[in-house]
Amino acid sequence: MNKIKLFFEEAYQELRFKVSWPTWPELQASTTVVLIAAAILSIIVFLMDLASSELLDLYYGLFS
Repeated sequence: MNKIKLFFEEAYQELRFKVSWPTWPELQASTTVVLIAAAILSIIVFLMDLASSELLDLYYGLFS
């Protein structure tokens, strides 16, 4: 039981004093970058889905 307690105490100390947390402006900038990247990626996936759907419709249309 002492090992578990020691683990949590050391983890708390490390998170509290050794980790360099981002400032508020850094956090906002990182969030903006992530949101823009996610939007671009979702647009790319949407376009790939649309293109594959059209290609499959064309392919299946040849046999109907």
